[in-house]
This record gives sequence, C-alpha cells and structure tokens, in this order.
Amino acid sequence: MNRILAIAAVAVIGAFGAFLWINSQPQAPGIDIGAVNAQTAENIDTSIVTEMTMGNPDAAVTVIEYASFTCPHCRTFHEGAFKELKADYIDTGKINFVYREVYFDQPGLWAGMLARCGGEERYFGIADLIYQNQSTWLAGDPATIANNLRRLGRTAGLSDDQINACLQDGDMAQAMVAAYQQNATADGIRSTPSFVFNGKLHSNLSYSEFSEFIDEALGS
Repeated sequence: MNRILAIAAVAVIGAFGAFLWINSQPQAPGIDIGAVNAQTAENIDTSIVTEMTMGNPDAAVTVIEYASFTCPHCRTFHEGAFKELKADYIDTGKINFVYREVYFDQPGLWAGMLARCGGEERYFGIADLIYQNQSTWLAGDPATIANNLRRLGRTAGLSDDQINACLQDGDMAQAMVAAYQQNATADGIRSTPSFVFNGKLHSNLSYSEFSEFIDEALGS
C-alpha cells in the first residue's frame, strides 16, 4: 500500500471525527475536534500506548514492522512470510520483533484499538483474526465496518463492555495516532508494510530476503 503519510492534524481529525460513527452507545465521549486539531503529535503523551513485541527482547537483532490492518499487502505478509519468520526467528529467540500500527484511514485505527482490547497477551491473536477477515470486515460504510469489528471482537472472546470501552477510549485513540506519527516520521515510513532492521529501513520483502537480512545481521 504505497501512500504518503498523512500529516498529524489530518490523521487526528479523521480518527476522532469518525467516533460518531463507531459509538452506537449513549455514553460515547464528547470529542472537541477543534482542540485536537490544535495539538501536534509532539504535545501528546504517548506513554499509555504499549509497544507490541514478540521474541527475545534482549536479542542482538530487532526487526520493526510498520503495517496497517487495512493494507492488503500487509495481510499477504502476515498470512505467508510472517509465519515462517515467527517459526524460524521469533519463536527461537533469535530476534526481537516489534509490530507498529500505521493509520492511513479511520478503520485502520479502529482495528488497532480493537486488537489492543485483550492486552499484550492477546494482541497478536486478535491481530491475526483481523488480517484473516480483512476483506469481510472492511466491507460497507463506516457504521457497518465498526459493527463488523465488534463481531470480530466477540469472536475473539471479548465482551461487549470490553469492546465498547476500547472503541470509546478517546485518550487512547489520540495517543495511538500521535505515537504512529512520531515513530513513522523518525523511521521515514512512506508505505506499508515496511521493516526496520537494526535501524535500517526496507520496504516489503519476500521471506528469502527477510532471512538473508536477518542472517547477515546475526553474523550467521
């Protein structure tokens, strides 16, 4: 998905403007979009956004993936090459793998909020479910998409109260968008999926290319 990164203000406005669509419950938060627009990513506290990782945190090699839950190429990677990467390098403790969400659109942010509903332990399982059903939950208008995500959350074992609390957490949504902007800007991310190997940026890769880069970094 080759798209130019949106500027922070536009991303935040898009994310929060759509809360009127996804919050069907009467306790939906009142979001002052004008106030959000006046802030920049640098002004927002992102400490509440947990970094989602797998593998060995002390490994000599760290691989960071930047991906969007609405990106077809990201889905293809997670259904294919990622499974090999996980078996050969993540589960064996050879690398530290970090997954960072990119929000090119509102549904991508909502999906990220849903994936985080189960906490760190369940994050990657819910993320897999979101990718596996990407073409299904993305079909329809914003309200339909939000309801599709709610159904996925229930499939993952989340309660309606948990799902609603996550999708209505305005502070978390704002922090997630700010964290995305800060990280993507720092690493020069312009498309998804993109990967950073020990600080070096690469675009979408085949598994053989992945393996070659990692083995080189590991000195094997």
